[in-house]
Amino acid sequence: MKTFKKLRVIILISFLASTLSACWDNKDINHRVLPVVLGISMLKDEYKLFLQIPQPSQGTIKTKIVIGTGKTISQAVDKISTNMESSVDLLHLKVIVFEKKLAQKGMNDLISGFMRSRDVSPKAMVAICDDDIGLFFSKMKQSTEPEGTALLEYFEKNAGWNPQIALTSVWMTYRSIHSYTQDVAIPMLKIGKSTLVEQVGSAVIKKGKLVEEINSDETLLFNAFNDESNNGKIEVTHDGSVLILSNKMKHKSKFKNERAYLKSKLKLKVSILETTGDTSLGSIKNDMEKLLTNRFNKMFTKIQDSEADILGLGQYYRNKIPRKELKNWRSKYYSKLTMDFQVQVDIQNGGNLITH
Repeated sequence: MKTFKKLRVIILISFLASTLSACWDNKDINHRVLPVVLGISMLKDEYKLFLQIPQPSQGTIKTKIVIGTGKTISQAVDKISTNMESSVDLLHLKVIVFEKKLAQKGMNDLISGFMRSRDVSPKAMVAICDDDIGLFFSKMKQSTEPEGTALLEYFEKNAGWNPQIALTSVWMTYRSIHSYTQDVAIPMLKIGKSTLVEQVGSAVIKKGKLVEEINSDETLLFNAFNDESNNGKIEVTHDGSVLILSNKMKHKSKFKNERAYLKSKLKLKVSILETTGDTSLGSIKNDMEKLLTNRFNKMFTKIQDSEADILGLGQYYRNKIPRKELKNWRSKYYSKLTMDFQVQVDIQNGGNLITH
């Protein structure tokens, strides 16, 4: 009887052990290739991929550029993995660079595919290359930055980022594709003359497609409007230059007679760096307020004409417009929105004045 009970216990344990999951499909990290940057372009009817892979070499780290093509991203990656000694893992990608021509055709399928497959982190940053992407990655190959992170640090706030660079992730781009009231701006890069890359502004993305562009100075206002810190940015006027210490936005929205109205005020605290001649603080204050107001109005006219709401103004009217009408926000309401934008400059101190 005891033998029978022991036999039943052994059979039960064996059965339970067979149902336990194991790591049979995991690969050792030494047998995986971990690219940090992915470039994508179109070659006729196929995608062309550029993978920047860090490689240790004689006490330092160099980067290797691997190229592959395929009808889909997965097929191209599989082809690259087949020809390499290790499997390619995209989960550690930090930056994805789209060629401008591809962005103009639309990135919906690619972005949706990244989110659906979960092969790519939704936090990966997105950028658009305004040059031939092959030449762009060839230039990056010459970089000897540790772990191949030169381009990544370009978007890091504690490294090379500045307020003239838009910060947009895969997730933010995916969200905008399926949003009625919000679009995104993606940073545009090209090959630098004396640096690795040169920032040329931002691409205005509507429903996953590039429809307009804004320059670096306009991107600064875009970031300020979204409360991205502009601390440290130097703004030059006709009479001198100032250092922006902090920025704050205030909005007041109104919806009346089927029309949207928005009053926004940008409050800046600045410090004087340089002046020319006997320029007064009041003159610098007025010049800066006028400069930034005109710059914003010019940018807003462009993005409003393209019906791309990168400022997310529709978010202020989601509780004012019937839900069934939100799908018409861009064409019916946003295109006719009346914007009153004001800038208020507060000079904190005279700084270390340098007169010429």
